[in-house]
Amino acid sequence: MHILFVDAGNYCRSPAAETVARTQAARAGLSDRVVFASAGLKDKHAGDTADPRTIEACRARGYGLDGFRCREITPLDFARADLILAMDRENLAALEARRPPGDTTPIRLFLDEAEVPDPYFGDVDGFDAMMDQIEAGATTLLERLRGKP
Repeated sequence: MHILFVDAGNYCRSPAAETVARTQAARAGLSDRVVFASAGLKDKHAGDTADPRTIEACRARGYGLDGFRCREITPLDFARADLILAMDRENLAALEARRPPGDTTPIRLFLDEAEVPDPYFGDVDGFDAMMDQIEAGATTLLERLRGKP
């Protein structure tokens, strides 16, 4: 299964979600069942590392973003993904608008009915809150993949 996390620039939330989900899946022995990736809706940060505050927030919790580079979503991502998870409703709407004709890839919010607020314009506390939500969301996602309610 291929799961893609998407936010505006692939700079804060989606890279964190990718590395948290990948790490949790490896710890749970699910690495052979699921592949995680992330992308952004804009190319503003394409080729950059993740936001330094995201890198530090991940590192503080044992997740690495070494070698990560931001990228913009492409039509090929829709073809590859089995599930696309948007970090907020604005991203969800933008993904639906960019969906290639005929594509049926499920697109939904990462946290079901809740959004992961973008911490970019805030202080470090916003990144801690982001990590709390992403860790909880990744745990729920992996439980669903294992077939637990």
